Amino acid sequence: MADAPVRRDTSEPAARAAVRNAYAELLRDTRGMRREQQQARDAWFAKLAADKKEESLFELEILLKGLACFANPRNHPGAGRRQTIVSLDFREHTGHVREGMTRVTQLSRSMLGDRDRAFVFQRYLETVLPEDTARTRLLRASMAQETPDGSLFMLRHGFTNLIEVTTGLLRLTRVPFRLFYATLATTMREITQSAFFNPLAALEFRPEFDRIPSPQVLELIQSIPGEQAHRLVALTFLSLFRILRYLRLIDAIALDHHDRRVAGRGYLVLSVLRSDARALSNYLRRRAGSLLAESFEKELFRVPAPEIVGRYDHLRAEGNRLFGIKGALTGLAANLRLEMRRTFEHDLPPPDVSTPEVELRLKMRQATAALRPTIQAAILFLGKSLGVELEEGRVFDDKAARRATSERLRRDVWMFAQIARAFASKARHTDVTVDKWTTVASFAYVREFLAYFRAMGYPLLRVGDYPRVDAFMSAMSSLEDRDTLDPQKLAIAVNECEQFFVFLTDLFDQISKRAELENVPFDRKAAARALRMYLGDRS
Repeated sequence: MADAPVRRDTSEPAARAAVRNAYAELLRDTRGMRREQQQARDAWFAKLAADKKEESLFELEILLKGLACFANPRNHPGAGRRQTIVSLDFREHTGHVREGMTRVTQLSRSMLGDRDRAFVFQRYLETVLPEDTARTRLLRASMAQETPDGSLFMLRHGFTNLIEVTTGLLRLTRVPFRLFYATLATTMREITQSAFFNPLAALEFRPEFDRIPSPQVLELIQSIPGEQAHRLVALTFLSLFRILRYLRLIDAIALDHHDRRVAGRGYLVLSVLRSDARALSNYLRRRAGSLLAESFEKELFRVPAPEIVGRYDHLRAEGNRLFGIKGALTGLAANLRLEMRRTFEHDLPPPDVSTPEVELRLKMRQATAALRPTIQAAILFLGKSLGVELEEGRVFDDKAARRATSERLRRDVWMFAQIARAFASKARHTDVTVDKWTTVASFAYVREFLAYFRAMGYPLLRVGDYPRVDAFMSAMSSLEDRDTLDPQKLAIAVNECEQFFVFLTDLFDQISKRAELENVPFDRKAAARALRMYLGDRS
């Protein structure tokens, strides 16, 4: 039963911990299982004797989710095409789906153990029983989902039939999108009927494989005051660590040379990666501000009117803190969106191209190697924005994390330095005395720069410990939501940008001298390509 609202002193972390723990709630409640189902699944998992049971269960559930995400072409790798969906042939995609389904049955068999023999015998009985009523009783008995084994048995049964259907579809010379989607819609219905293995919700977590191992991160999550801020931070950290787990799974698939179904498994997991990253990015971009404002409003209304004046400084500081959290979360969302777009549109081959197996394995490894430092840097940046210096060695298992995050930080510093310099140069050579009717169009570059700042510049202010952060933020705020520009305010903003450019140039040199980047030259051409793509992302 949910706890009733309790008045609490938000200055005491222990008091906050006693009344809510969004991290634990997200692990427990996002799957939507009843308590008795959760307990039954926990007991089943504890007794599971399968080799590498955690990895097997994780892959099983992500492939199930991948079958739903793969039904949406937006989750497929490849640059956007001008052709309409209905004109494309999805026969190659259907082949990947069958490979993924085959892997699902393989994982189910390994976790069912001896019970899988009963399944084979039951399939035989279904084909030889002459009476429809007897066959119906047999099916009803086998489809019971009172236990996780029963639920897994049902999935095994349903997917065996679906594999037969997709095998039949592959005999066609062409598979249109509607037929492809109808097949996966039927698959989704099969998954949603599973009482214990239904991972189709976006941004859902499981205690079996989503617990954050870093005590430092857990302490940070629990220290965040304010109900909505606490939950947003917990959700973001859990999602970022889940994305890192997706990348490890993709690497494991690419390195598994005993299984030739690398395309089917890989494309399904990649579709989940893009779907969850988009869900997180959209949620933070659209909801972070309103949720934090709502949280602050509730806190404000709890203050008795006679105490408002006395607590003014505290409330103002709390508002600024929440504004900083919003900036961190929305900036993180923008960066995540950019990196996923780059990876899926430029680094990975589309699923309807018959990519050689060796090349596909290599492309998958290259994509994860490029994305991993981005996600790790996002985790470190979020910690920094919340006032905690997270240590790579204590947060990530990856020994190369420090070098990878330093490389990515160096690239981002160089990129935004070019943006800041270009903005300052443009503003210096623009006539601010033009009439107000031409100003809106003439100064569109100002709003573009502000968008770039929110996505990339704001994180660098925090991560780089820029000493003039307040002055810079004030200058940027003065430019927002203006139809016309005050020449004096624009001049101040340009001056701040020029000083920030000098700071970024020095920071670039400092990062390049770090021990982990010794003998690692800066790839200026790759950074320039990333910058061009970033500047072209107007959507």
